[in-house]
This record gives sequence, C-alpha cells and structure tokens, in this order.
Amino acid sequence: MDVAKKDKNAWLWVPFLYFTQGIPYVLVVTVSVIMYKRLGIGNAEIGLYTSWLYLPWVLKPLWSPFVELNGTKRKWFLVMQLIMSLAFLGIGLFLPSNAFFTITLAFFWMAAFASATNDIASDGYYMIGLSQKKQSFFIGMRSTFYRLAMVTGQGLLVIVAGFLEHKYGDNTKAWSLTMIGAAVLMLILTATNFMAAPKFEAPPTKDSEKPTSFLEVFASFFRKKHIGISLLFVLSYRLGESQLVKMASPFLLDKLEVGGLSYSTEAVGTIYGTVGVIMLSLGGIIGGILISRDGLKKWMFPMLLSLNLPNILYAILAITHTTSIYAVVGTVVVEQFGYGFGFAAFLVFLIYVAEGASKTSHYAIATGFMALGMMLPGMLSGYIQEWLGYDGFFIWVVIAAIPAFLLLRFIEYPADYGKKTSELDA
Repeated sequence: MDVAKKDKNAWLWVPFLYFTQGIPYVLVVTVSVIMYKRLGIGNAEIGLYTSWLYLPWVLKPLWSPFVELNGTKRKWFLVMQLIMSLAFLGIGLFLPSNAFFTITLAFFWMAAFASATNDIASDGYYMIGLSQKKQSFFIGMRSTFYRLAMVTGQGLLVIVAGFLEHKYGDNTKAWSLTMIGAAVLMLILTATNFMAAPKFEAPPTKDSEKPTSFLEVFASFFRKKHIGISLLFVLSYRLGESQLVKMASPFLLDKLEVGGLSYSTEAVGTIYGTVGVIMLSLGGIIGGILISRDGLKKWMFPMLLSLNLPNILYAILAITHTTSIYAVVGTVVVEQFGYGFGFAAFLVFLIYVAEGASKTSHYAIATGFMALGMMLPGMLSGYIQEWLGYDGFFIWVVIAAIPAFLLLRFIEYPADYGKKTSELDA
C-alpha cells in the first residue's frame, strides 16, 4: 500500500467501522438472551443455545488465513455487514412464525459467523490502513465507538423493544419490529462504511505467511512454554462470569414467584445498556492505566478478585428477594466496573501468551480459547439455574471463581509485562 494513502480519513472511517463491529456482537451474545426470555423460552434453553452462538468466535482462527489471503479486507467486511443486515431482517420477519425459535437461531448463527469474520477483516483493515503511530492514536476512539455500539444494542434497542411491548401488548410483534429496525441500522452502517472507508489493497503476503505454514503456526502455539497451565487459566478466568452473564438478565426479568425481580424490559435495557456499559468502560480504562504504570504482576490478583467478588451481590439480591432499584443498580454498577477492571488483566495476559513468532495468529488462537471459556459454562448455566434456583445459582457462580485463584500461583509471566506502552502499542 502507498504510504501516502495511510491514515486517509481515519477520523471518519475508524468510528463507523468499530461501531458497526460492536452492534452485531451485542445483538447475538446479549440481546438474544433478553429477547428469548421475553418470548417465553426457558432459562435452560436460553443458556444452552445462545452459548452455542459463541462458537464462531472460538473457531475464527481456522478461517482467518483465508480472509487474509483472498480479496481485500474492505470487501470482506462490507459483504459480512450486508449478510448481518439480512440475518437480522430474517429474525424480525420470522419471529411471528410457529417455529420461530429454531428459525431465528439459524439466522443468529448466520449473523455470528458473519460478525466473527467481520472482526477479522475490520481489524486487518485497521492495521494496514493506519501507520503504527496512528494505530496507537486511534485505539481510544476505536474502543469508545465499540462501547457506544454496546450502549445502542444492549440499551437503546432493548428500551425500544420494551416500549413496543407496552404499546402493542404483544412481545412477539415488539421484538419483530425491533429486529427489523436493527437490520435497517446495520444496512445504513454498511452503506456508511462503503462511502467512508478508503479503497486500498493489502501488501503482498510473504512466503513465510502462506497457508503451507498454517499448521506449523498452530503447532508452534502449543509448543510454547507452560502453555497447558496458561490455557487452563484462560478457560477458568471467567468461569463464574460466563454463567452469570447468561442468567443476570433473566433474573431481573423473571417473575417474583420463581425467584426473579420482575423488572420491565425497558428497565433492564436502561440499567445494563447505559450505566452498566459506562462502568464497564471506566473499569477497563482504569485497569489499563494501572497495568501500564506498574506491570501485570502487581494487579493480576486484585483484578481477578474484582472480576469475581461483585458476584456475591447477585447472590444477596436473590437470597433476600430485594427489588429496590437502588440495590439492583448498585449491584450492576459494581459488577460491571469490576468486570471491566478485571478483564484488563485478562487481555494483557492473552497478549503475553501470544508473544513470539506469528503473534497475530497466536493471539487469534488465544482469543478462541477465551471464547471457548465463555461458551461451555454458558451452555450449562440455564440448567444449573433451573436446578438450584436463582439463589443457589448465584452462590455457585461465586464458588466457580475458585479454580482461577488456585491456578494463579502456577502461571508464569514477567512481573513488569505490560508496563509502559511498548508491548501494548505493538
């Protein structure tokens, strides 16, 4: 690529590209849970089937070389965004059907695979379209607009769905219109990216990066020192949170007689999509600053603690049946801040695991294990909740944090890893 073309109109295309990246992810992973709950699907089915939707993010390292070596990143993300628009439209149109659960899950699968592929292409476009200096400069904007997408999807769209539920007295019609609206939003964003993102080609791929070495890239990852214990730590780091995130919204939405708090759809959308996302972002920002100042070793234990300790508050809500808005909002604020703060250490550790040759591919593999650590426990979360009730379930979530603390003493990494900005900028 011509150096002169680097950084062209980045202030315009970076925000739209990463806002577009965030919308489908939050719809597939989070909003689907709320939608199915409001349409009468049981917690066991919600936990199992919506957790399967993580699979494309688990497997995306397998087809990332194909995206890398065929066509331009711009073409890939535009096609994927168009596919996601059609998938959300399909969900909206088929929700009123008798077999809506099966059909809409199929469309969510389509959206999930397209979203994972869009992530590969968008991140690749970002790296080849910006100079190294500008990549660091725009990282804050990139993160900000991704978070704004979370607010829009988990907050605004859920609030709209709740408003339509009350207006029509028909949850199916309300969510059908909401998902059609999401499809229109994705189509508008796709058109915007088509106009805003400059056209350029990736530089030629070096021989060492061609598919003939693809299996060697995978093999070299699993030959890393202490990789076994590191991957066990990655899989267990969010063992409690991966289950809580699937059942937190159903807990707030469920009726009082079954142990829920009987909150409205709009209330859940407002709490999680506004205050929750703000605190999540704030926790992540502070966590990143502290690690860059002091290194990972000093903050790993406090951040692991901050990720898991707030889960006790959900157990208290479930045990006491407290419906106070102050208690609920306070719980979400503390939990989301703790999650953002604790997740900072997790991301830096993943970067460390990916260090060495083939860093980009190894990071994709590491994040695939991260997604696997969310998918498998989430699949069982609904069954565990129905077996134990909400009070027993949230107590179990707290206990599920123990393996990560036990493994923490066995993992090895430089004490000052992540300090300053050299490693993270790279």
